[in-house]
Amino acid sequence: MKRGKDYIGVGVGAVIVNGKDEILLLCRNKAPEIGSWTIPGGTVEFGEKVEDTIIREIEEELGVKSEIIALLGVTNHILAEEKTHWVSPAFLVRITGGEPRNMEPHSHSDLNWFPINNLPSNVTMTTSVALRNYKKYLENK
Repeated sequence: MKRGKDYIGVGVGAVIVNGKDEILLLCRNKAPEIGSWTIPGGTVEFGEKVEDTIIREIEEELGVKSEIIALLGVTNHILAEEKTHWVSPAFLVRITGGEPRNMEPHSHSDLNWFPINNLPSNVTMTTSVALRNYKKYLENK
């Protein structure tokens, strides 16, 4: 049985910004949404808290230490054409140590900082929703 295909998967994502103007994105090498730019993140393991998952995933994917600032929201990541269903909380996260680098080239072909108001056209659904929620977060600060 496969998460997100045979049963609903839970995956977390991190909005990591450089100041307030740039966001860190990775280009996906695998489904769902292969070839699209996405926020860092990954799958919640059984018995693991979502907060612990995002800190672990950031260290695995980017080789940096981090801390959670806020929960931004949850995406119902349902892609009928790919027959996938994930529930994906997204967190605003700050890097506390190290310089981000692509630690998982089998999963991501590239890593780049993008101006928040000038993103690539092919961002994942979870990234679009997380950025909308991040902008609302900034408005309410």
